[in-house]
Amino acid sequence: MYIPPFTISANAINLIAEISAQIERYAIRLEQSDGLKLRKANRVKTIHSSLAIEGNTLSEDEVKDIIDGKTVVAPLRQIQEVKNAIKTYELYSRLNPFQVTDLLKAHGTMMTALTDDAGRFRLGGVGVFSEKELVHMAPSADRVPTLIADLFEWLKEAKDHLLIRSCVFHYEFEFIHPFSDGNGRMGRLWQSLILGRLHPLFEHLPVENMVYANQEAYYNAIETSTAAADSAPFIDFMLQEILNTLKNHQGSSLSQAEKWDVRDIVRDKFGISSGQIVELIRDNPHITLDEIASVLSVTRRSIEKKIKELRDAGYIKREGSNKTGRWVILV
Repeated sequence: MYIPPFTISANAINLIAEISAQIERYAIRLEQSDGLKLRKANRVKTIHSSLAIEGNTLSEDEVKDIIDGKTVVAPLRQIQEVKNAIKTYELYSRLNPFQVTDLLKAHGTMMTALTDDAGRFRLGGVGVFSEKELVHMAPSADRVPTLIADLFEWLKEAKDHLLIRSCVFHYEFEFIHPFSDGNGRMGRLWQSLILGRLHPLFEHLPVENMVYANQEAYYNAIETSTAAADSAPFIDFMLQEILNTLKNHQGSSLSQAEKWDVRDIVRDKFGISSGQIVELIRDNPHITLDEIASVLSVTRRSIEKKIKELRDAGYIKREGSNKTGRWVILV
């Protein structure tokens, strides 16, 4: 099996630990009563930023208007790019990040009416350009199908952490540059899809927004990795962007005055959410795990798992004994 050349730095290991600690906090943030609005806002940021990196000049407000079905006066190609991106991200939950056929399907949607070979690998040479110069000349077109097949096999079979695999895949994908157009937006989408297998929240985390704000560093990381024949610099860069995004897009913390709207929260496979548990604790700090399980009609074991997530994320703690103590909401 082909293994891409990469090393994992001490910095990357630390970043993985920090990201893991932030994931549950962001997941709980998405369960607040304004969670739906936050997810929609982040989708707008994702689409706007990913296309802006590629030269689309529409504003966030204009992207939002297109999503809402409003008329926007702008170049037809730029409007088409937004409409295509909307349709592609709507496929998110149905795309398998480990299948080449799904990559081609997504590209076909992303590049509809923008290129004649949408959904097909390129037949000619291409390069990766920054705003100033050529960063990388991609491999010849005849090698693309094999290179992509090898990369997907590694992605599926490798045992490395998904955070690492997502970054390595992103870099290798841009190195191969398998399409005549749309490689940047597809690479960022595919990293998001891979991360979605780590946690569903990554569908609603606008990492592209951070990359857009740091485009020069993004291209420098690609260039440095290419020169070193090791994607470690790109791994470090992207992990830092993921961590920054998790920290900067959580909005306000949970407050004692807020109430959960059960119509808006995201439930896990047991049909429960951290938000429901916090609400029950807020109403009755002395409630037991068995009582929570009874109210939500689930097993005690599933409640224990959610309680552990809330405690690890620093949202609640237990004071006193299991029998006579009480729950305290910390934020």
